[in-house]
Amino acid sequence: MPDLAPRRRWLVLAICCMSLLIVSLDNTILNVALPSIQRDLHTSVSGLQWTVDAYTLVLASLLMLSGSTADRVGRRRTFQAGLVIFTAASLLCSLAPGLGWLVVARMLQAVGGSMLNPVAMSIISNTFTDPRERARAIGVWSGVVGISMAAGPIIGGALVESAGWRAIFWINVPIGLAALFLTRRYVPESRAPRARRVDPVGQALVVVLLVALTYAIIESPNLGWTSPVVAGCAGAALCALLGLLWYEPRRADPLIDLRFFRSAPFSGATVIAVAAFAGLGGFLFVSSLYLQDVRRLDPLHAGLFMLPMAVMALLTAPLSGRMVASRGPRTPLLLAGAALCASAVLQALTYSEHLPVTLLVVAYLLFGTGFGLVNAPITNTAVSGMPRSQAGVAAAVASTSRQTGQSLGVAVIGALMAGGAHADPAAFTDAARTAWWIIAGCGAAVLVMGTLTSGRWARATAQRTAKRLAAEEIKETVNV
Repeated sequence: MPDLAPRRRWLVLAICCMSLLIVSLDNTILNVALPSIQRDLHTSVSGLQWTVDAYTLVLASLLMLSGSTADRVGRRRTFQAGLVIFTAASLLCSLAPGLGWLVVARMLQAVGGSMLNPVAMSIISNTFTDPRERARAIGVWSGVVGISMAAGPIIGGALVESAGWRAIFWINVPIGLAALFLTRRYVPESRAPRARRVDPVGQALVVVLLVALTYAIIESPNLGWTSPVVAGCAGAALCALLGLLWYEPRRADPLIDLRFFRSAPFSGATVIAVAAFAGLGGFLFVSSLYLQDVRRLDPLHAGLFMLPMAVMALLTAPLSGRMVASRGPRTPLLLAGAALCASAVLQALTYSEHLPVTLLVVAYLLFGTGFGLVNAPITNTAVSGMPRSQAGVAAAVASTSRQTGQSLGVAVIGALMAGGAHADPAAFTDAARTAWWIIAGCGAAVLVMGTLTSGRWARATAQRTAKRLAAEEIKETVNV
């Protein structure tokens, strides 16, 4: 990629941030609209789960494939294709006549989304070559996530209240078209010097693992765990996992490089990402239904209730980045785990149809604090000690772990809420208390893994892994 003038570089960053904005907004806006979608399309809780998880599952499955494809065929070309697909799919979502059509359109959205954020990060990394400038650019990029979390519930609530749930997808169309025009005009093309080869077997095994496991969890309340379909899906997921463990180490360019997991910080970052985002998925799912179905708030006021969580995430995210830079990842991880756990325990102990507003706001403030603190150390810990040539792949695994965690959080919590939880508010709150204990467990997992994988022993495993990877990479280059 040629060196660009400073103004042009920041324009490229702004264009990339537009893609992040529509993808992030789409996630937070959708949760506010779930009760309206349920009433309008006459669907069950499992239908709402698939509305969310159809997107996150496909996204998690394709993130690494899209990244390697962009390295091979061109990052701008892939980014443009992602914008076209995501924008067109958003329009299809708004026109969906039933749940099945909406789920399929959401899956198509995810295909486009997988070509946006990871590819945009590659474009940013190659545009901002100076380390300090790159750090500032990534700081701006991270801030957009916080902005979308803060604005999403309010924008979503206002759109649903004024124009119906279909309007939440309309907002993506003008932003996507503008980003497409600006990308074509201002973003230069770039490719990797050596692109990773496609791993079709590994890709198929990842899809089977994620889809089969999620299907078994979501449909188990309706079909029962002893159902042949549910048991078959659970068996298929186990076989896919064993297949990945056997097949991936035997490939020169595996989709998932299992050697990374010799690094305790990397393994810890993967578990922490799954736990933290499972907690987020469960939090958004339960809170949206509780505020509208139990407390009888309209979508706009439900969005305003969730604003304290989003604002704290926005405020603590940059603070977490500075803490990681000055003290390392341990402090923000421990604070994040403690805050997430405290928020969920508070709600598990006090949850009721008439939970005092003060307690609810405190719980949301704590959750936002924990979630804002956890993101920066996840990425930093995932790439800690990795060779520069492997850092992008390691970060892609961390991103996939985030999406996988969110899918599992919605699947598990939704399955818990599906068993007659909407019969009356008391039944809902009883199921929700159990859900909050599960979310508290996610926070505890962040706390424990943050402690175990950020000390001296963990850093030593990362250094050994990096040296081994670098030596094997030099050996492969010489042999070629």
